[in-house]
Amino acid sequence: MKIAVDGFGGDNAPQEIVKGCILAVKKNKDLEIVITGKKDLLDQLIHQEYFGDKITVFDCPDVITCEEEPVLAIRKKKNSSLVKVFELLKNGEADGAVSAGSSGAVLAGGIFILGRIDGVLRPALIPELPTVKGSFVALSDCGANVDCKPEYIEQFAKMGAIYVSAVHGTEKPRVGLLNNGVEEGKGNDTVKASYSLLKSSDLNFVGNCEARDILSGDFDVVACDGFDGNVALKSAEGTAGAVFTLLKEAINSSFRAKLGALLLKPALKGLKKKLDYSEHGGAAVVGVKYPLVKCHGSSKAKSICAGILQCASMAENKLCEKIASALNND
Repeated sequence: MKIAVDGFGGDNAPQEIVKGCILAVKKNKDLEIVITGKKDLLDQLIHQEYFGDKITVFDCPDVITCEEEPVLAIRKKKNSSLVKVFELLKNGEADGAVSAGSSGAVLAGGIFILGRIDGVLRPALIPELPTVKGSFVALSDCGANVDCKPEYIEQFAKMGAIYVSAVHGTEKPRVGLLNNGVEEGKGNDTVKASYSLLKSSDLNFVGNCEARDILSGDFDVVACDGFDGNVALKSAEGTAGAVFTLLKEAINSSFRAKLGALLLKPALKGLKKKLDYSEHGGAAVVGVKYPLVKCHGSSKAKSICAGILQCASMAENKLCEKIASALNND
């Protein structure tokens, strides 16, 4: 299994990207990684911390930034670290690709270089979010498509269910529809029409899901348009961060609080680990012809490592083939 990684994508590239790649090959002995980017710098960083032969570098001088127009950058910067991971993947020199770079450029490259699976109306970004029950929920879509038709949302639900089933072995994933109420008649016209499509589908559709219930553990997949999904995702991340900030302030407010925190330290560590989105990798770009993962732009080594392992699992479990088969049989 070989994964191509964009060595210069993200806020913390290339140092944290290299560290994440090293963590990944140490965790999975059967994994090989090719990092794209400026070879001299990448070789130097790799040799500082790693002496194995599982990581190689593909030299390319250019970098696509978040300030550039995505489609134009993909077309013009053929020697960029991001375009090279797509080319390695499409040419059969890698089994999957990972980038923490520009979301727009990753999506543009996925569509225009890798191509959409036959029958896919729109690719979706699907992250895994931790739940209060210790499981996870796949949010489909979290930002790839802002304006959606009901048919798109129905397909996001199907691809999300296939993802959960293929990668995690979940039988009959419970699918919910993000809405402003649990009642069937709630929502705008698009959501109401999406509800009807999901209700009549062969999915294990369990009804509407309010935003406060996304992390309840009662759903395996929550389908939505990319606008609402991205707002829900960022709200969840922001709330978790705010809670830990307030908790830290409360702990430091008095000697008694610090003493209590010392006793609770193991439990607090477990809570932090459970709510840490970086433990679950990045957002799978589902609907393109090859395994592709978009990591958070601020990802550090642990999150990059998780994204690489996530991408390898997608490839190993033949996610793209299963989506193609399911859609062609509809």
